[in-house]
Amino acid sequence: MPTYAQGKEVFAAQCAACHGDDLAGIPEAGGDKLIGGRGSLASGQPVKTIESYWPYATTLFDYVRRAMPLSAPGSLTDDEVYAVAAYVLGEAGILDQGATLDASSLPKVQMPNRDGFVPDPRPDVANYE
Repeated sequence: MPTYAQGKEVFAAQCAACHGDDLAGIPEAGGDKLIGGRGSLASGQPVKTIESYWPYATTLFDYVRRAMPLSAPGSLTDDEVYAVAAYVLGEAGILDQGATLDASSLPKVQMPNRDGFVPDPRPDVANYE
């Protein structure tokens, strides 16, 4: 099963060039900051990251699987994506760095902003709950 340690290796090889070794992002390379910013969304200077903004860990898997790395979108295997997710979530303190991640464990990850979104009350907007 994919691990934090495996994800650290994949991240170094495939992601760090844009997102930095410290996951702080390299804007000149097109890479956003990935972690940090908890509690900042309601402040005057919100920091939108995987850690502070995204409500579900499955979004991380989906986005990385389809869109990353920027130079070769969709080139990572599912196991590599789970490993990268384990690494990023481990660095964010959301997942224990000794944990493994797969299709059954990923949806169970409780993201810090899980309850930060509210339902759209407009009657003309489809509800996908």
